[in-house]
Amino acid sequence: MAESPKLTEELAKQDAAYEPLLPIEKKLIGWSFGIGFGGLALLWWISNTFFGGH
Repeated sequence: MAESPKLTEELAKQDAAYEPLLPIEKKLIGWSFGIGFGGLALLWWISNTFFGGH
């Protein structure tokens, strides 16, 4: 019966091979940041407009 590989060995194998991001992954990251910052800006504007900012 073969012994299953240990977690540290598997992680070491993964770190050795660098895989660049796919174009779709870059798009998803960009959209996520855009939606996040856009949402924060919208909430900031609503807060200042309707709840008496400065």
